[in-house]
Amino acid sequence: MSRPVIGIIGNSNILGDDYPVHAVGAMNSCAIAHVSGAMPLLIPADPEIVSVPELLEACDGFLLTGGRPNVHPEEYGEAETPAHGMFDRNRDAITLPLVRACVERGQPFLGICRGFQEVNVAMGGSLDPEIRDLPGRDNHRMPPDGTLADKFAIRHKVTLTPDGPFAKLFGANEVMTNTLHGQGIRRPGKRIVVDGTAPDGTPEAIYVDGAQGFCLSVQWHPEWNAANDPVSRPLFEAFGKAAREWRANR
Repeated sequence: MSRPVIGIIGNSNILGDDYPVHAVGAMNSCAIAHVSGAMPLLIPADPEIVSVPELLEACDGFLLTGGRPNVHPEEYGEAETPAHGMFDRNRDAITLPLVRACVERGQPFLGICRGFQEVNVAMGGSLDPEIRDLPGRDNHRMPPDGTLADKFAIRHKVTLTPDGPFAKLFGANEVMTNTLHGQGIRRPGKRIVVDGTAPDGTPEAIYVDGAQGFCLSVQWHPEWNAANDPVSRPLFEAFGKAAREWRANR
């Protein structure tokens, strides 16, 4: 049987001074191909180019990647402020209804960083624009200096709910992860279950209660060193298994 197709949500960027591109980090594609065992397919997240119904038919599952632009606060009923940073309204227009459709259909998705936040917003939740400014919270942002390995290095533990889906997947109630984000979940959306937290209480792992398909999302970046990391590998393997099952049964 041919490999399942995983649609990887792309980000809009400017190459050089003025050349617009849709891009995906190579480590995302490598994790999908080499660990999930699926065929990665870059999705230009723009409603003038693709539609959610087309994507649902073309792909067996979706990887909601990280990205510098944040979900626009209007999507959770708040006004834009400088703290909210930059936005990609085209991506919002694709990913938020895509998440809801996948939950309804039981079609698998894996959310990472911004994708984790998109899942929460899609289900009616809200975000804090800058968690390092909140009392008692740590700075989870990417280190400004150093090599790529330095930036994606393991930085804190995540405590998981005993017997929850993440603890069962990893075979442990605590795991060690990297952290490269500025925003975080303020109010969990309807049916969103926070299944793992950082030492400062920041939500790090969620799933959608009652969803029929694979619907796990993490605030960290498991695509880094996915083939070798003891946390990343089982996550991407489980996602690939879910996509193969969807393909076989669709």
